[in-house]
Amino acid sequence: MKIYTKTGDKGTTGLVGGSRLPKHDLRIECYGTVDELNSYLGLIRDQKLPTDNIAMLIEIQEQLFRVGAILATDPEKLKDESQRKKLGISFVKAEAITVLENHIDAMNLELPPMTHFILPGGHQTVSFCHIARCICRRAERAVSKLHADQPTQPEILVYLNRLSDFLFVLARKLSKDLKAEEIKWIPNKTP
Repeated sequence: MKIYTKTGDKGTTGLVGGSRLPKHDLRIECYGTVDELNSYLGLIRDQKLPTDNIAMLIEIQEQLFRVGAILATDPEKLKDESQRKKLGISFVKAEAITVLENHIDAMNLELPPMTHFILPGGHQTVSFCHIARCICRRAERAVSKLHADQPTQPEILVYLNRLSDFLFVLARKLSKDLKAEEIKWIPNKTP
């Protein structure tokens, strides 16, 4: 199979199911941003992390492929269960959200309570987590906008929201593990 098809040379791209959209369509922006996020998670995974963190990141990346597939599928095809099965598309399950919440809660138990906002940074791996968190929020905003006009699976919004929380807590946990300083943001009260 050739990697280039030339079918997108005029600024359109095909959805799973056959329809075509302009490459600047919000739906394309949504799954493109999810793909960008997934790539950053690969970058985080490539750091020297504990095995359990790597396993969790792989699980998240697999979920993001599912999210991307849903967003890249013609919405009319998603409405019909037999069409979804034929196309190999499965929805995000509530259990995937629970897994994120359980990991967030477990990591939080090891961290001091937050009393201030924290400046992103302190270690390269921690910074990668914060970048991924920001990309996740951008994906969430785009999917929220898409969902307002073309309803998609509601669990996608919940999953992205929880994933950004997970990435924030992972950044804090890695700061602790790597002995990186968390710099609190304390606003200057003088004008």
